[in-house]
Amino acid sequence: MYEEEVKKLQEIIDDSSNMVFFGGAGVSTESNIPDFRSADGLYHQEYRYSPEQIVSHSFFVQNTKGFYEFYKEKMMFLEAKPNPAHLKLAELEAAGKLSAVITQNIDGLHQAAGSRNVLELHGSILRNYCQKCGHFYDAAYVKNSEGVPKCSCGGVVKPDVVLYEEGLDSTVIKRSIQAIGSADTLIIGGTSLVVYPAASFIDYFRGKHLVVINKSATAREVGAELTIGAPIGEVLKQITVR
Repeated sequence: MYEEEVKKLQEIIDDSSNMVFFGGAGVSTESNIPDFRSADGLYHQEYRYSPEQIVSHSFFVQNTKGFYEFYKEKMMFLEAKPNPAHLKLAELEAAGKLSAVITQNIDGLHQAAGSRNVLELHGSILRNYCQKCGHFYDAAYVKNSEGVPKCSCGGVVKPDVVLYEEGLDSTVIKRSIQAIGSADTLIIGGTSLVVYPAASFIDYFRGKHLVVINKSATAREVGAELTIGAPIGEVLKQITVR
């Protein structure tokens, strides 16, 4: 399937020397991590509160126990493994073809696959800090804690993820914009481009090739040279790195 599109993608990659990948939840769905907005995503499941409410700063402060009940069950997938998309991107980086992975995901799978220059716009479940003393805790500590995870000092442990109502890290923003602005090829994958400000970063692209790989249509018309409506892992595993 998608033979002509994959052939064109291969030609684009062969013609590129400074690629940047910009990805979202669809990159990890093939690792069995549900996304938020697809037909069977979290927004279409029944909860007392919407996922957007629960994963907000104010909800975390006002109902920390409720936040963690949802967060541990629906956002922490510690058994997940990198899929062919993560692995191919790491291979492209190792070959000197890909300079950065910019991700909206918080699962750490790009690093697990071997990618080194990963810019995490929304943080990571793998990093957690006591709000009182700053002590670090790993994801397993949070996942396995009863109720609200607490530090030995008594403080509440908070994941290093960007919740709704919180701002993105300015250094990560700057590095992401610089990477996109200097790339000769930008591949947008597994994202519907509805989460701002992250989705606006692609406006800084001035390079030669713009590619979109996503199962469903994106919310924005970005003028891509190539659009492939397929799971990204299925597509990238057919690419030869040379």
